Amino acid sequence: MILIVLGLIGVSAGFLSTPNNVKEVKQQMEASHGGHSDGHSSAQQNDGATSKDEHQVGEHHADEKSHAEHAYTFLKNKPWSALFVSLLFFLFISLGAFVFYVIQHVSQAGWSPVLFRVMEAISKYIVPGGVLVYVFLVLSSLHLNHLFVWMDPEIVANDEVIQEKSGYLNIPFFLIRAAIYIGGWILFQRLITRNENKQDDGYDQSLYKKNITYSVLFLAFFAITESMASWDWIMSIDTHWFSTLMGWFVFASMFVSGITTIALITVHLKSIGYLQFVNNSHIHDLAKFMFGISIFWTYLWFAQFMLIWYANMPEEAVYYVTRMEDYQLLFLGSVALNFVFPLLILMNSDFKRVNWIVTFAGIIILVGHYINFYLMIMPGTVAGQWSISFAEIGALLLVGGIFLYITFNALSKKALEPVNNPLIKESKQYHY
Repeated sequence: MILIVLGLIGVSAGFLSTPNNVKEVKQQMEASHGGHSDGHSSAQQNDGATSKDEHQVGEHHADEKSHAEHAYTFLKNKPWSALFVSLLFFLFISLGAFVFYVIQHVSQAGWSPVLFRVMEAISKYIVPGGVLVYVFLVLSSLHLNHLFVWMDPEIVANDEVIQEKSGYLNIPFFLIRAAIYIGGWILFQRLITRNENKQDDGYDQSLYKKNITYSVLFLAFFAITESMASWDWIMSIDTHWFSTLMGWFVFASMFVSGITTIALITVHLKSIGYLQFVNNSHIHDLAKFMFGISIFWTYLWFAQFMLIWYANMPEEAVYYVTRMEDYQLLFLGSVALNFVFPLLILMNSDFKRVNWIVTFAGIIILVGHYINFYLMIMPGTVAGQWSISFAEIGALLLVGGIFLYITFNALSKKALEPVNNPLIKESKQYHY
Protein backbone atom coordinates (compact mmCIF):
# COMPACT_ATOMS: atom_id res chain seq x y z
CA MET A 1 0.00 0.00 0.00
CA ILE A 2 2.93 2.33 0.72
CA LEU A 3 4.33 1.65 -2.77
CA ILE A 4 0.94 2.33 -4.34
CA VAL A 5 0.54 5.66 -2.51
CA LEU A 6 4.10 6.76 -3.33
CA GLY A 7 3.55 5.64 -6.91
CA LEU A 8 0.37 7.68 -7.24
CA ILE A 9 2.23 10.74 -5.97
CA GLY A 10 5.09 10.16 -8.43
CA VAL A 11 2.80 9.56 -11.42
CA SER A 12 0.74 12.64 -10.55
CA ALA A 13 3.93 14.72 -10.29
CA GLY A 14 5.01 13.36 -13.68
CA PHE A 15 1.78 14.49 -15.35
CA LEU A 16 1.72 17.86 -13.57
CA SER A 17 5.32 18.64 -14.55
CA THR A 18 4.64 18.42 -18.31
CA PRO A 19 4.41 21.72 -20.23
CA ASN A 20 0.94 23.13 -20.88
CA ASN A 21 1.59 24.43 -24.38
CA VAL A 22 4.21 24.88 -27.11
CA LYS A 23 4.98 28.41 -25.88
CA GLU A 24 6.29 27.02 -22.57
CA VAL A 25 8.53 24.60 -24.45
CA LYS A 26 9.91 27.42 -26.64
CA GLN A 27 10.63 29.50 -23.54
CA GLN A 28 12.45 26.54 -21.97
CA MET A 29 14.45 26.03 -25.17
CA GLU A 30 15.38 29.72 -25.35
CA ALA A 31 16.37 29.72 -21.69
CA SER A 32 18.54 26.64 -22.21
CA HIS A 33 20.31 28.42 -25.12
CA GLY A 34 20.85 31.56 -23.03
CA GLY A 35 18.84 33.81 -25.36
CA HIS A 36 21.17 33.03 -28.26
CA SER A 37 18.36 33.25 -30.81
CA ASP A 38 17.23 36.71 -29.66
CA GLY A 39 20.76 38.04 -29.71
CA HIS A 40 21.32 36.63 -33.17
CA SER A 41 18.15 38.28 -34.50
CA SER A 42 18.98 41.66 -32.92
CA ALA A 43 22.47 41.64 -34.32
CA GLN A 44 21.16 40.97 -37.80
CA GLN A 45 18.59 43.76 -37.51
CA ASN A 46 21.26 46.24 -36.38
CA ASP A 47 23.54 45.33 -39.24
CA GLY A 48 20.75 45.68 -41.83
CA ALA A 49 20.22 42.10 -42.91
CA THR A 50 19.79 41.38 -46.59
CA SER A 51 16.67 39.64 -47.91
CA LYS A 52 18.68 36.42 -48.11
CA ASP A 53 19.63 36.71 -44.46
CA GLU A 54 16.02 37.44 -43.57
CA HIS A 55 14.92 34.34 -45.47
CA GLN A 56 17.46 32.23 -43.58
CA VAL A 57 16.31 33.72 -40.28
CA GLY A 58 12.71 32.91 -41.20
CA GLU A 59 13.65 29.31 -41.98
CA HIS A 60 15.55 29.16 -38.70
CA HIS A 61 12.50 30.32 -36.75
CA ALA A 62 10.28 27.85 -38.63
CA ASP A 63 12.68 25.05 -37.70
CA GLU A 64 12.66 26.20 -34.08
CA LYS A 65 8.85 26.24 -34.06
CA SER A 66 8.67 22.75 -35.55
CA HIS A 67 11.26 21.50 -33.07
CA ALA A 68 9.32 23.03 -30.18
CA GLU A 69 6.09 21.38 -31.36
CA HIS A 70 7.78 17.99 -31.55
CA ALA A 71 9.38 18.48 -28.14
CA TYR A 72 5.99 19.42 -26.69
CA THR A 73 4.43 16.20 -28.04
CA PHE A 74 7.28 14.08 -26.66
CA LEU A 75 7.18 15.73 -23.23
CA LYS A 76 3.39 15.24 -23.01
CA ASN A 77 3.92 11.59 -23.95
CA LYS A 78 6.56 11.03 -21.28
CA PRO A 79 4.37 10.22 -18.22
CA TRP A 80 2.01 8.16 -20.39
CA SER A 81 4.94 6.20 -21.79
CA ALA A 82 6.41 5.60 -18.33
CA LEU A 83 3.05 4.25 -17.16
CA PHE A 84 2.71 2.05 -20.25
CA VAL A 85 6.18 0.54 -19.75
CA SER A 86 5.34 -0.49 -16.18
CA LEU A 87 1.86 -1.77 -17.07
CA LEU A 88 3.26 -4.00 -19.82
CA PHE A 89 6.27 -5.10 -17.77
CA PHE A 90 4.24 -6.43 -14.83
CA LEU A 91 1.48 -7.92 -16.99
CA PHE A 92 4.11 -9.80 -18.97
CA ILE A 93 5.86 -10.96 -15.78
CA SER A 94 2.57 -12.47 -14.65
CA LEU A 95 1.92 -13.96 -18.07
CA GLY A 96 5.46 -15.38 -18.25
CA ALA A 97 5.04 -17.06 -14.86
CA PHE A 98 1.71 -18.54 -15.99
CA VAL A 99 3.27 -19.90 -19.19
CA PHE A 100 5.93 -21.60 -17.07
CA TYR A 101 3.19 -23.01 -14.80
CA VAL A 102 1.24 -24.34 -17.79
CA ILE A 103 4.36 -25.97 -19.23
CA GLN A 104 4.70 -27.95 -15.98
CA HIS A 105 1.23 -29.38 -16.56
CA VAL A 106 1.85 -30.26 -20.21
CA SER A 107 5.19 -31.93 -19.45
CA GLN A 108 3.81 -33.52 -16.23
CA ALA A 109 7.01 -32.42 -14.52
CA GLY A 110 7.65 -34.09 -11.18
CA TRP A 111 10.01 -31.52 -9.67
CA SER A 112 7.82 -28.40 -9.70
CA PRO A 113 4.41 -28.96 -7.95
CA VAL A 114 5.77 -27.61 -4.66
CA LEU A 115 6.10 -24.26 -6.45
CA PHE A 116 2.58 -24.26 -7.94
CA ARG A 117 1.03 -21.94 -5.36
CA VAL A 118 3.68 -19.29 -6.05
CA MET A 119 3.11 -19.57 -9.81
CA GLU A 120 -0.67 -19.38 -9.37
CA ALA A 121 -0.42 -16.32 -7.13
CA ILE A 122 1.76 -14.44 -9.63
CA SER A 123 -0.63 -15.38 -12.45
CA LYS A 124 -3.52 -13.79 -10.52
CA TYR A 125 -2.25 -10.41 -11.66
CA ILE A 126 -3.19 -11.26 -15.27
CA VAL A 127 -6.79 -10.24 -14.47
CA PRO A 128 -6.24 -6.72 -13.03
CA GLY A 129 -3.08 -6.21 -15.10
CA GLY A 130 -4.88 -7.08 -18.33
CA VAL A 131 -7.78 -4.78 -17.48
CA LEU A 132 -5.39 -1.90 -16.71
CA VAL A 133 -3.56 -2.35 -20.02
CA TYR A 134 -6.85 -2.47 -21.92
CA VAL A 135 -8.07 0.73 -20.23
CA PHE A 136 -4.77 2.38 -21.17
CA LEU A 137 -5.21 1.32 -24.82
CA VAL A 138 -8.76 2.69 -24.86
CA LEU A 139 -7.52 6.02 -23.46
CA SER A 140 -4.84 6.07 -26.17
CA SER A 141 -7.50 5.49 -28.83
CA LEU A 142 -9.37 8.52 -27.46
CA HIS A 143 -6.26 10.60 -28.30
CA LEU A 144 -5.42 11.44 -24.69
CA ASN A 145 -1.82 10.68 -25.65
CA HIS A 146 0.20 10.36 -28.85
CA LEU A 147 2.01 7.07 -28.26
CA PHE A 148 0.62 5.35 -31.36
CA VAL A 149 1.15 7.74 -34.28
CA TRP A 150 -0.96 5.57 -36.61
CA MET A 151 -4.02 6.58 -34.52
CA ASP A 152 -3.63 10.21 -35.68
CA PRO A 153 -5.74 10.73 -38.84
CA GLU A 154 -3.70 13.79 -39.88
CA ILE A 155 -0.48 11.78 -39.89
CA VAL A 156 -2.09 8.82 -41.68
CA ALA A 157 -3.45 11.13 -44.40
CA ASN A 158 0.11 12.18 -45.30
CA ASP A 159 1.93 8.88 -44.77
CA GLU A 160 1.71 6.22 -47.49
CA VAL A 161 3.47 3.57 -45.38
CA ILE A 162 0.92 3.83 -42.57
CA GLN A 163 -1.93 3.95 -45.10
CA GLU A 164 -0.81 0.58 -46.48
CA LYS A 165 -0.99 -0.86 -42.94
CA SER A 166 -4.34 0.71 -42.08
CA GLY A 167 -6.26 -2.49 -42.80
CA TYR A 168 -4.58 -3.94 -39.71
CA LEU A 169 -3.65 -0.80 -37.77
CA ASN A 170 -7.00 0.84 -37.16
CA ILE A 171 -8.55 1.63 -33.78
CA PRO A 172 -11.65 -0.65 -33.81
CA PHE A 173 -9.70 -3.73 -34.94
CA PHE A 174 -6.85 -2.85 -32.57
CA LEU A 175 -9.17 -2.79 -29.53
CA ILE A 176 -11.02 -5.94 -30.63
CA ARG A 177 -7.74 -7.82 -30.92
CA ALA A 178 -6.59 -6.56 -27.50
CA ALA A 179 -9.88 -7.74 -25.95
CA ILE A 180 -9.39 -11.20 -27.49
CA TYR A 181 -5.80 -11.49 -26.25
CA ILE A 182 -6.50 -10.35 -22.70
CA GLY A 183 -9.87 -12.11 -22.44
CA GLY A 184 -8.33 -15.40 -23.57
CA TRP A 185 -5.42 -15.16 -21.14
CA ILE A 186 -7.78 -14.41 -18.26
CA LEU A 187 -10.13 -17.26 -19.22
CA PHE A 188 -7.38 -19.88 -19.35
CA GLN A 189 -5.81 -18.59 -16.13
CA ARG A 190 -9.11 -18.89 -14.28
CA LEU A 191 -9.92 -22.35 -15.70
CA ILE A 192 -6.55 -23.96 -15.01
CA THR A 193 -5.95 -22.51 -11.53
CA ARG A 194 -9.54 -23.22 -10.49
CA ASN A 195 -9.22 -26.90 -11.43
CA GLU A 196 -5.88 -27.13 -9.62
CA ASN A 197 -7.31 -25.55 -6.48
CA LYS A 198 -10.38 -27.80 -6.52
CA GLN A 199 -8.07 -30.73 -5.90
CA ASP A 200 -7.31 -29.39 -2.41
CA ASP A 201 -10.66 -30.92 -1.43
CA GLY A 202 -9.72 -34.32 -2.85
CA TYR A 203 -7.86 -35.79 -5.80
CA ASP A 204 -9.90 -35.88 -9.00
CA GLN A 205 -8.18 -37.45 -11.99
CA SER A 206 -10.62 -35.83 -14.42
CA LEU A 207 -9.57 -32.36 -13.22
CA TYR A 208 -5.92 -33.27 -13.60
CA LYS A 209 -6.50 -34.47 -17.18
CA LYS A 210 -8.61 -31.41 -18.02
CA ASN A 211 -5.76 -29.17 -16.93
CA ILE A 212 -3.39 -30.92 -19.30
CA THR A 213 -5.84 -30.38 -22.15
CA TYR A 214 -6.47 -26.75 -21.21
CA SER A 215 -2.74 -26.17 -20.93
CA VAL A 216 -2.10 -27.47 -24.45
CA LEU A 217 -4.89 -25.26 -25.81
CA PHE A 218 -3.55 -22.26 -23.92
CA LEU A 219 -0.03 -22.69 -25.30
CA ALA A 220 -1.39 -22.76 -28.85
CA PHE A 221 -3.52 -19.66 -28.15
CA PHE A 222 -0.63 -17.93 -26.40
CA ALA A 223 1.85 -18.57 -29.22
CA ILE A 224 -0.39 -16.62 -31.61
CA THR A 225 -1.71 -13.90 -29.33
CA GLU A 226 1.59 -13.06 -27.63
CA SER A 227 3.23 -12.42 -31.00
CA MET A 228 0.32 -10.30 -32.19
CA ALA A 229 0.20 -8.37 -28.91
CA SER A 230 3.92 -7.62 -29.34
CA TRP A 231 3.24 -6.25 -32.83
CA ASP A 232 0.23 -4.22 -31.69
CA TRP A 233 1.38 -2.80 -28.36
CA ILE A 234 5.12 -2.43 -28.92
CA MET A 235 6.21 -2.70 -32.55
CA SER A 236 3.41 -0.48 -33.93
CA ILE A 237 4.80 2.43 -31.89
CA ASP A 238 7.64 2.57 -34.47
CA THR A 239 5.07 2.26 -37.23
CA HIS A 240 7.41 2.28 -40.22
CA TRP A 241 9.71 -0.36 -38.71
CA PHE A 242 9.09 -4.05 -38.23
CA SER A 243 10.93 -7.21 -37.23
CA THR A 244 9.88 -10.83 -37.69
CA LEU A 245 11.67 -11.63 -34.43
CA MET A 246 9.67 -9.23 -32.25
CA GLY A 247 7.26 -11.86 -30.89
CA TRP A 248 10.08 -14.17 -29.84
CA PHE A 249 12.13 -11.32 -28.43
CA VAL A 250 9.31 -10.08 -26.20
CA PHE A 251 8.47 -13.67 -25.19
CA ALA A 252 12.05 -14.34 -24.04
CA SER A 253 11.98 -11.17 -21.94
CA MET A 254 8.62 -11.97 -20.30
CA PHE A 255 9.50 -15.65 -19.77
CA VAL A 256 12.78 -15.06 -17.96
CA SER A 257 11.20 -12.24 -15.93
CA GLY A 258 8.34 -14.51 -14.89
CA ILE A 259 10.66 -17.36 -13.86
CA THR A 260 12.91 -14.91 -11.99
CA THR A 261 9.91 -13.55 -10.06
CA ILE A 262 8.92 -17.11 -9.11
CA ALA A 263 12.44 -17.67 -7.77
CA LEU A 264 12.56 -14.38 -5.84
CA ILE A 265 9.19 -14.92 -4.14
CA THR A 266 10.05 -18.55 -3.33
CA VAL A 267 13.35 -17.57 -1.73
CA HIS A 268 11.61 -14.80 0.22
CA LEU A 269 8.91 -17.13 1.54
CA LYS A 270 11.53 -19.68 2.58
CA SER A 271 13.50 -16.99 4.40
CA ILE A 272 10.49 -16.11 6.60
CA GLY A 273 9.60 -19.70 7.44
CA TYR A 274 7.23 -20.80 4.67
CA LEU A 275 7.68 -23.37 1.87
CA GLN A 276 9.98 -25.52 4.00
CA PHE A 277 9.36 -28.43 1.62
CA VAL A 278 11.15 -26.45 -1.11
CA ASN A 279 14.83 -27.43 -1.10
CA ASN A 280 18.02 -26.26 -2.78
CA SER A 281 17.41 -28.55 -5.76
CA HIS A 282 14.21 -26.68 -6.60
CA ILE A 283 16.02 -23.34 -6.32
CA HIS A 284 18.84 -24.74 -8.44
CA ASP A 285 16.39 -25.68 -11.21
CA LEU A 286 14.76 -22.24 -11.18
CA ALA A 287 18.21 -20.66 -11.41
CA LYS A 288 19.05 -22.92 -14.35
CA PHE A 289 16.00 -21.60 -16.19
CA MET A 290 16.99 -18.03 -15.30
CA PHE A 291 20.43 -18.70 -16.75
CA GLY A 292 19.23 -20.56 -19.84
CA ILE A 293 16.51 -18.13 -20.89
CA SER A 294 18.91 -15.20 -20.36
CA ILE A 295 21.19 -16.83 -22.94
CA PHE A 296 18.18 -17.40 -25.22
CA TRP A 297 17.21 -13.70 -24.93
CA THR A 298 20.78 -12.72 -25.83
CA TYR A 299 20.71 -14.97 -28.89
CA LEU A 300 17.52 -13.28 -30.11
CA TRP A 301 18.83 -9.80 -29.29
CA PHE A 302 22.03 -10.41 -31.24
CA ALA A 303 20.27 -12.13 -34.16
CA GLN A 304 17.93 -9.16 -34.60
CA PHE A 305 20.65 -6.54 -34.12
CA MET A 306 23.30 -8.20 -36.28
CA LEU A 307 21.07 -8.82 -39.31
CA ILE A 308 19.62 -5.31 -39.30
CA TRP A 309 22.96 -3.61 -38.69
CA TYR A 310 24.81 -5.70 -41.28
CA ALA A 311 22.16 -5.14 -43.98
CA ASN A 312 22.28 -1.39 -43.18
CA MET A 313 18.93 -0.62 -44.79
CA PRO A 314 17.89 2.88 -43.66
CA GLU A 315 14.26 1.95 -42.90
CA GLU A 316 15.48 -0.86 -40.60
CA ALA A 317 18.72 0.55 -39.14
CA VAL A 318 17.02 3.74 -37.92
CA TYR A 319 15.52 1.69 -35.07
CA TYR A 320 18.97 0.97 -33.64
CA VAL A 321 20.53 4.29 -34.63
CA THR A 322 18.02 6.11 -32.40
CA ARG A 323 18.69 3.81 -29.46
CA MET A 324 22.47 3.86 -29.83
CA GLU A 325 22.66 7.65 -30.14
CA ASP A 326 20.03 8.83 -27.65
CA TYR A 327 19.94 5.85 -25.25
CA GLN A 328 23.52 4.62 -25.41
CA LEU A 329 23.92 3.99 -21.67
CA LEU A 330 20.66 2.03 -21.41
CA PHE A 331 21.26 0.24 -24.73
CA LEU A 332 24.63 -1.13 -23.64
CA GLY A 333 23.51 -1.51 -20.03
CA SER A 334 20.62 -3.79 -20.97
CA VAL A 335 23.01 -6.23 -22.63
CA ALA A 336 25.30 -6.18 -19.59
CA LEU A 337 22.44 -6.71 -17.13
CA ASN A 338 20.55 -9.31 -19.18
CA PHE A 339 23.52 -11.32 -20.44
CA VAL A 340 26.90 -10.58 -18.89
CA PHE A 341 25.86 -10.57 -15.23
CA PRO A 342 23.59 -13.66 -15.39
CA LEU A 343 26.32 -15.47 -17.32
CA LEU A 344 29.03 -14.69 -14.78
CA ILE A 345 26.86 -15.19 -11.67
CA LEU A 346 24.77 -18.23 -12.58
CA MET A 347 27.20 -20.23 -14.70
CA ASN A 348 28.61 -21.86 -11.55
CA SER A 349 26.36 -24.76 -10.50
CA ASP A 350 27.04 -24.25 -6.79
CA PHE A 351 25.97 -20.60 -6.96
CA LYS A 352 22.54 -21.70 -8.18
CA ARG A 353 21.92 -23.27 -4.76
CA VAL A 354 22.85 -20.19 -2.72
CA ASN A 355 19.73 -18.15 -1.99
CA TRP A 356 21.34 -14.73 -1.70
CA ILE A 357 23.23 -15.19 -4.98
CA VAL A 358 20.03 -16.26 -6.78
CA THR A 359 18.28 -13.22 -5.27
CA PHE A 360 21.06 -10.87 -6.38
CA ALA A 361 21.05 -12.32 -9.91
CA GLY A 362 17.24 -12.13 -10.00
CA ILE A 363 17.17 -8.44 -9.10
CA ILE A 364 19.72 -7.70 -11.82
CA ILE A 365 17.66 -9.65 -14.38
CA LEU A 366 14.43 -7.83 -13.51
CA VAL A 367 16.11 -4.42 -13.67
CA GLY A 368 17.66 -5.38 -16.99
CA HIS A 369 14.37 -6.46 -18.52
CA TYR A 370 12.54 -3.38 -17.28
CA ILE A 371 15.20 -1.40 -19.18
CA ASN A 372 14.60 -3.69 -22.17
CA PHE A 373 10.89 -2.78 -22.21
CA TYR A 374 11.82 0.86 -21.66
CA LEU A 375 14.06 0.74 -24.75
CA MET A 376 11.36 -0.89 -26.87
CA ILE A 377 8.79 1.82 -26.08
CA MET A 378 10.40 5.14 -25.11
CA PRO A 379 12.44 6.00 -28.25
CA GLY A 380 9.30 5.82 -30.40
CA THR A 381 7.19 7.90 -28.02
CA VAL A 382 9.53 10.50 -26.48
CA ALA A 383 12.58 10.36 -28.80
CA GLY A 384 15.51 12.02 -27.01
CA GLN A 385 13.34 13.64 -24.29
CA TRP A 386 13.83 10.74 -21.88
CA SER A 387 14.97 10.74 -18.28
CA ILE A 388 14.45 8.70 -15.13
CA SER A 389 12.14 11.05 -13.24
CA PHE A 390 9.02 11.12 -11.06
CA ALA A 391 6.95 9.60 -13.86
CA GLU A 392 9.14 6.51 -14.35
CA ILE A 393 9.78 5.88 -10.65
CA GLY A 394 6.17 6.59 -9.72
CA ALA A 395 4.77 4.27 -12.39
CA LEU A 396 7.13 1.48 -11.32
CA LEU A 397 6.14 1.87 -7.66
CA LEU A 398 2.42 2.15 -8.44
CA VAL A 399 2.09 -0.86 -10.74
CA GLY A 400 4.68 -2.85 -8.78
CA GLY A 401 2.72 -2.19 -5.58
CA ILE A 402 -0.51 -3.42 -7.18
CA PHE A 403 1.33 -6.50 -8.48
CA LEU A 404 2.79 -7.33 -5.05
CA TYR A 405 -0.55 -6.77 -3.32
CA ILE A 406 -2.41 -9.09 -5.72
CA THR A 407 0.30 -11.76 -5.55
CA PHE A 408 0.77 -11.92 -1.77
CA ASN A 409 -2.95 -11.56 -1.14
CA ALA A 410 -3.48 -14.64 -3.32
CA LEU A 411 -0.74 -16.52 -1.43
CA SER A 412 -2.52 -15.79 1.87
CA LYS A 413 -5.84 -17.25 0.72
CA LYS A 414 -4.89 -20.91 0.49
CA ALA A 415 -2.44 -23.54 1.75
CA LEU A 416 0.98 -23.25 0.12
CA GLU A 417 1.13 -27.01 -0.54
CA PRO A 418 -1.07 -28.50 -3.30
CA VAL A 419 -1.66 -31.61 -1.19
CA ASN A 420 -3.63 -33.70 -3.71
CA ASN A 421 -1.54 -33.08 -6.78
CA PRO A 422 -0.56 -36.58 -8.01
CA LEU A 423 3.10 -35.57 -8.31
CA ILE A 424 3.45 -33.71 -5.00
CA LYS A 425 5.20 -36.55 -3.21
CA GLU A 426 7.78 -36.83 -5.97
CA SER A 427 8.26 -33.07 -5.91
CA LYS A 428 8.82 -32.94 -2.13
CA GLN A 429 11.40 -35.72 -2.35
CA TYR A 430 13.20 -34.10 -5.29
CA HIS A 431 16.97 -34.08 -4.70
CA TYR A 432 20.01 -34.45 -6.89
